[in-house]
Amino acid sequence: MTPSLLKITPELTASVAAKTATAQALLADIAGNWTPAAFANSLGAEDMVLTDLIVKAGLPIEIFSLDTGRLPLETYDLMAAVQAHYGLKLKIYFPQASTVEDYVRANGINAFYESIEMRKGCCYVRKVEPLKRALAGKKAWITGMRAEQAATRGNLATREYDEGNGLEKFNPLADWSEKEVWTYIKQNAVPYNALHDKFYPSIGCAPCTRAISLGEDVRSGRWWWESPDSKECGLHVKG
Repeated sequence: MTPSLLKITPELTASVAAKTATAQALLADIAGNWTPAAFANSLGAEDMVLTDLIVKAGLPIEIFSLDTGRLPLETYDLMAAVQAHYGLKLKIYFPQASTVEDYVRANGINAFYESIEMRKGCCYVRKVEPLKRALAGKKAWITGMRAEQAATRGNLATREYDEGNGLEKFNPLADWSEKEVWTYIKQNAVPYNALHDKFYPSIGCAPCTRAISLGEDVRSGRWWWESPDSKECGLHVKG
């Protein structure tokens, strides 16, 4: 589904209003009881909903993004749009240059296509290690993950303990549907990644993201050469 295909019904409006109130309450509770907390904004549609909620409420929750060095141009354009729209300068974390250099020299510039092990190694260098630095000293972190996004997220809870990073993890949109996300974005004029209008429902690094066909799973455009049960980068793996 692209944003232009969405038809907002009274039922959608009602469900989004109810779920928005629940998410607002949860974010306020996190800000009040889990400080310092941080929101990992991947600049996807869900993350733009949370950005809008956090900024409008003036909550003391740090908002950061990971720049892997291989993001699409449209994602950088959205970073600029976030600053223009909200007056918000995202806190950007980059991978360690020396580690990226070592990986590329040892394996090649596009080694992630060769095996799951190589792909996850690239994700670790470019995403997981920077995330660990971003979460250092935090009591909780917030994500825009939804349960219906992928086979690996079917049992997603609103709150869980992140053993790998040693802190609480909150997923305020866990029970939201894709239509509900886009209803909120349209009703609140939230900026979003232009690739969503080109059938990119899930957007990551440029080499690992493609458009999908009508009827394909929402995550099928990510690491499309792998089976669905391996499609995580390491940011959201327990343990």
